[in-house]
Parts: sequence; C-alpha cells; structure tokens
Amino acid sequence: MVKNLFISVISQKEANRGSVEFQVFSFTNKIRRLTSHLELHRKDYLSQRGLRKTLGKRQRLLSYLAKKNRQFMEELIRGKPMNVPATREDLMIVNMGPHHPSMHGVLRLIITLDGEDVIDCEPILGYLHRGMEKIAENRTIIQYLPYVTRWDYLATMFTEAITVNAPEQLGNIQVPKRASYIRVIMLELSRIASHLLWLGPFMADIGAQTPFFYIFRERELVYDLFEAATGMRMMHNYFRIGGVAADLPYGWIDKCLDFCDYFLTGVSEYQKLITRNPIFLERVEGVGIIGVEEAINWGLSGPMLRASGIQWDLRKVDRYECYDEFDWEVQWQKEGDSLSRYLVRIGEMMESIKIIQQALEGIPGGPYENLEIRCFDRVRNPELNDFDYRFISKKPSPTFELSKQELYVRVEAPKGELGVFLIGDQNVFPWRWKIRPPGFINLQILPQLVKRMKLADIMTILDINSFSRLEYLKEVYGMIWVLVPIFTPVLGITIGVLAIVWLEREISAGIQQRIGPEYAGPLGILQALADGTKLLFKENLLPSRGDTRLFSIGPSIAVISILLSYLIIPFGSNLVLSDLNIGVFLWIAISSIAPIGLLMSGYGSNNKYSFLGGLRAAAQSISYEIPLTLCVLSISLRAIR
Repeated sequence: MVKNLFISVISQKEANRGSVEFQVFSFTNKIRRLTSHLELHRKDYLSQRGLRKTLGKRQRLLSYLAKKNRQFMEELIRGKPMNVPATREDLMIVNMGPHHPSMHGVLRLIITLDGEDVIDCEPILGYLHRGMEKIAENRTIIQYLPYVTRWDYLATMFTEAITVNAPEQLGNIQVPKRASYIRVIMLELSRIASHLLWLGPFMADIGAQTPFFYIFRERELVYDLFEAATGMRMMHNYFRIGGVAADLPYGWIDKCLDFCDYFLTGVSEYQKLITRNPIFLERVEGVGIIGVEEAINWGLSGPMLRASGIQWDLRKVDRYECYDEFDWEVQWQKEGDSLSRYLVRIGEMMESIKIIQQALEGIPGGPYENLEIRCFDRVRNPELNDFDYRFISKKPSPTFELSKQELYVRVEAPKGELGVFLIGDQNVFPWRWKIRPPGFINLQILPQLVKRMKLADIMTILDINSFSRLEYLKEVYGMIWVLVPIFTPVLGITIGVLAIVWLEREISAGIQQRIGPEYAGPLGILQALADGTKLLFKENLLPSRGDTRLFSIGPSIAVISILLSYLIIPFGSNLVLSDLNIGVFLWIAISSIAPIGLLMSGYGSNNKYSFLGGLRAAAQSISYEIPLTLCVLSISLRAIR
C-alpha cells in the first residue's frame, strides 16, 4: 500500500523534498545501496551500523504515515457519508449453457433478465451437429441402423423403430405377429427408461436429490432386460426391416414379468415421495401454462400436448404395430402446467407396464423376422466383385431397394411425435431422409413460456417442457386434500353402522311384534339419526349419590376411543389400507377401550340398575357392534380398492 503510494507520488511529481513521503523514499534507496554493498563487503561493520539506523528511521516514518492516513480517513468518513452503490436499472443478459450432452443436451439459452424476472429467452441449438440426415442418404438401411440410436440416447428403441418402419411402409413389407409383439415390448420398456431418466434429473434440478438415485434402480433393471435380449445396454441395433434381429432368449419373458410386478411398487413409491410434496407442488404447479389452442398452433406433441387437454396419442391414432390389440388408456390432463406433464408421464409408465404384461402373456409363436423380403445388391461388375470377394473379402451386406415414392412415417416417442420423411429413388440409398425430432418442435414454445417468470422457473419449464395459477386457492385445496382421506372413511363407516343399527332395530321389532314409539324417515331409515339428535339435546341428569367425576369421565372415554379408532387407520394412496394386519388389530385395540368407559359410567352412578345397564351396553358393544363395524370397514376398503 505504501509502495503504491510512493510510486504515485513520484510519478505525478507532487512530492516535496522536505515531506515525510520523500524522506521515506530516500531512506529506501539508501537501504538498497547499503544492502548491495554489504553483499560484497560483509565485514564492513560501519556500513552495517548505518543500515540498522536507516532501517529504524524508515520504520518510524512509516508508522507516522500510517497514523496520519488513518486519521485522514476517519475525518473523511465523519465529514462526508460513504457512497452507496446505486441499483442498476438496465437489463442483464446471461448465458445458460451450452450444457454437456449427458445433462440437458447441447442447448444454449441467451436470457435477458430484469432482476430475477425473465424478459426474453433465445434458445440456440446445433452445438453437437452430427449430420445424421446426410449420413442416412449415403448408407443403406442396414448400414445406418447402428447410428440411429444416437438421435436420442434415452429412447433408443424408438429411433430404430422409425428407421425400419419407413422402408417397411414404402415397400409394403409384412411383419410377423411375434416380431410385432416383441417390438411393442421393447418400445414400452424404452419409454419407461426414458421417463425414468427424465424424472431423476428433473427432481434434482428443482432441489430433490433422492429420486435421482431411486430412478437408476429401475432403469438398470430395464437395461438388464435389453442386454439379455439384444446384447447391448444402450446402443442396441436390434430392429430389422421385417422383424427383429433375434428372438427373445429362454427365461426372458418370466424375467420381464417379474420386473413389471416390481416396477408397479416403485411407481407407487415415487408418487408417495413426490406427488403430494408441498415443496414440489410450489415449484411445478402453475408454471408455464399452455392452453389447448397454443399447444395446437405451436405443433406440440407427446406429454406436452396431452397435458393441455388433447387426447392425441399416435398409438391410438395410427394403430401401428399391434397396439390396437391391447387394453390401455391415453393419459391426459387439462390444466396444462408442469404438474400436469409430470402426472401424464407417471401415468404413461403405468400404462406401459399394462401393455407389456398383456404382450408377454399373449405373445404368439412363429418367426421373428420376415426373411422372404431380403434382397441383395445387383452385381453391376462381376469381375470387380469377384476380385473383392477373393482378395479383399468385401462381401455385400443384405440391402433393400427403396421404390421411387415418398412417405412420412411417425411413432409416439416418449417426448412426442418422432417422424421421418423418406423419398426413394429405386436405389438402396434414400434420396432424401428428413428427421422430425419431437424435442426440437416442443422447444419452440420455450421463449413464450419463460417470459415474465422467475429465473429459477427456467429449469422447471425446460426439464419437464410442461407447466394452474390457483395461488389464492392453493392453501384451501391443500387442506381439503388432507382432510378428504380422513372424512371419507369416517363418513362411510358411520353411515354403514347407522344402517346396521336400523336393520337390527327393525328385525328386533319384527320378532317381538312391537312398533316403536317413533318412525322417522321413509321406512324408518332416519330413526337412528333422530335418536342421536334427541340424546344430544337431552337434559344432563346426574345421579345424586353417585360419583360425579367418574360418571362424567366414562362417556368421554367411550366417545374419544371411537373417534381415535377412525384416525389410526393407515391408509395409503387412493384410500387403500397400506398394512392390513396393523390397521385392523390396532383399530380393534382402540375400539375396545369404549366398553371400559361404559362400565365406568355404570359403576359411577352408584346404582345397581345403572351398573347392570353399563354391563349390558359393554357386552353388546363387544359381542356385535365392534365386529359389525369391522365388517363394514372391510367392505368399504374392498370397494375403495
């Protein structure tokens, strides 16, 4: 600091020869000269003594300067307030990306921000251009098949399917039924793997790290199935024109069925962990809403389109492969926000499991490839081919001549509509091969979705490509959804018990050939409710010689135990009892406290008739009221399931 001060003083020629700063500068030069002299003459004791004196003088001057500068700064602070940096009012441009291909693809976003509010967004693509279309136009279909899995490394089977479907439809090639079933199984497994690898990073980007590790558990099982059937975990090269490359190995179907049963429990675990999480709902609900008209005008497809209220699925519309032979439903939502897209993808994984199970159970026999449509290149130069065959060993691979037609083929990929526009020229190479990727089309709406949103919402919109502005109703809806699983069984069980009590009274009256004093409602259905209302408004009559405290505590214990019995039922999702053993026995244990309260009331009255009435009520509760309520509970749970 002092050195910089000296340099500035000397350079500006403002120093006075009598000033303290100039004296310090002179002492510093003298110290340098004495140090250089003593390096050559170490025994010059006079020079050593002069060096020590000069160092002491310079140190005292430096202390004086430090004290003087400190006093000057204090006076400056007291006399003039410190400058407060003004808030910038201009916009800020930020680069987000390009990311590594293994993260969110090679995508760059140029974002214009006003604080944390997004004013504009410009997506830029093409950082990993591989020329896939031109490679296809210079290769045969068989030669090109190993490349296509790089289009979308999360949904590899779909890129292979569209590559072979195009020449199959161009040449009207029939696919054996068994091969079609195998294709459907592989496509749905690939859809599950793609949705899983969407779910994990999406949850990690919005702050939930646990699901990111969970999804790899099921995804590895899917890749194990792929490896057993195709020999490769990601880049399979399994589809062929007219079928598949190989049949399913022995035991593969049983292994896949076991995976389906296991995966259903995994999806329910995701739903418990994520779907009703309040932090997750705050991040995704009402973010990036897309209406029906917007989704159609922007050409969206896949979960983004179906989450906006349009039931459009190419598996139902085009009926390719053998999807029309299975019983499944199109998953859709109508809100059009990020939460809706999440729910659509979760539902699609469940439907994929349903399709796979049906395909595995009904897979027919027969060939797995149509070998009759195989053809080879024409021998244009026999001598050259003979030379290649004998000396270079370059044998021609099986190829297919594409007729002179044009055609557009599409499949329902996990992200949306994956299509290929193919033009044949009576050659083994396509004359034109144009790819319609779903992600590229869906990304067009991104600038419109992120405008006027917060910077933190960009990853939510970008990851899920999806998006109810019900901010003022959110808390009310949250409370309702918490109370609905509690009040529903309570109301159902109460109505069931009232119906059973009414039926018991009618049977008893018929056996004893008597008519009750009151007959409320049609056929006396409301009699039990009338009796309860009458008891609520009765005058409190306490026995004069009884124990008032004990007589009052007894009914409270009975009522509280009954209410607690409703609250301890361990319901899971969709009001299904999560643990039948613990739930039922715990319910019986708590309900058994009610007869103790009845006995306490009878004993506290200090009257043998009241005590006998308490014994009768306790015996009645133990003998048939609790078992009857348990029966109603079981029937209700079964109906809800």
